[in-house]
Amino acid sequence: MTETPADDDSTIRTGDHFEQEYHVTAAEAGEFLIAVGECLRAGDDVSLSGDDWTLEFAYRDSVELWVEHAGGDDPELELELELSAADGSDSPPSLG
Repeated sequence: MTETPADDDSTIRTGDHFEQEYHVTAAEAGEFLIAVGECLRAGDDVSLSGDDWTLEFAYRDSVELWVEHAGGDDPELELELELSAADGSDSPPSLG
């Protein structure tokens, strides 16, 4: 089970939508990404947990990965990984 960082800033949970945002150090984010990456590399279901929630998700082998860079006065780099449900449905993962 991959533990999320402890410093959560906001949680949104409505119907079948769940979102939690974290503001952590680069080292903490790196540890989290490595743990998720190890699950993906092993082909294991993704299992995440926070203070009061657990999320289990079986995904398809093909994943979407975006890399976005915005320059200008306030440059930023955004990395996004999207996993689709293994059964091909749009049903949300269970939140325990």
